[in-house]
Amino acid sequence: MAAITLIDDDENIVASVSLALESHGHTVKAYYDGVSGLEAVESQAPDLVILDVKMPRMDGMEVLRRLRQTTEIPVIMLTSKDDEIDEILGFNLGADDYMHKPFSQRLLLERVKAVLRRARPEEDEPASAAAGAAGSKMMKRGKLTLDAARHDSLWEGKPVRLTVTEFLLLQSLAQRPGFVKSRDNLMDAAYDDQVYVDDRTIDSHIKRMRKKFRQVDPEFDSIETLYGVGYRYREV
Repeated sequence: MAAITLIDDDENIVASVSLALESHGHTVKAYYDGVSGLEAVESQAPDLVILDVKMPRMDGMEVLRRLRQTTEIPVIMLTSKDDEIDEILGFNLGADDYMHKPFSQRLLLERVKAVLRRARPEEDEPASAAAGAAGSKMMKRGKLTLDAARHDSLWEGKPVRLTVTEFLLLQSLAQRPGFVKSRDNLMDAAYDDQVYVDDRTIDSHIKRMRKKFRQVDPEFDSIETLYGVGYRYREV
């Protein structure tokens, strides 16, 4: 069960998606334009935002851009456009997933389930197992510290705010410094089995992650690209 904010100007989509989500135990608050939706999310943060791209008053890309200035709430983008530039831009701005209209309610529910699972992995663990693993959730690799339990990422003690997907990608790379992870390996680490993403999605997440770390340390170069192979983490 999760609190979900749905922002879409199509009343039919709002009605059908809300009904589907609520039938699975989620609480849904719906808004029909970007301005009111953004204000609502900033006022009371939900567990997940489902956000349409093309809307009046403020489009979804601008809403996402403003959200990412202050929060890393998981966001699933919706679009009716065929132009793939929207998808690339959405991932560059920090979207966690993307769906093209028209879509099946079942597929959307699977995407919601996957994103929430990635955002709250501890809820999938038995209480005793979670308690026993608490000490193992902290990872330190040179200047990098990752705390999965708190979803904290630090570089030389300075916080770097990452989305759920970015955190999982970095965690996968940092687990074995020096070892190359293919894009397929990284997809498996960051996405549910039912979710398909292409290579450009992984590249967009890595690019945005590097940018965040370089805001803290302009010399950051610990995520290396091996062209045609994948990525690896270099411990410093």
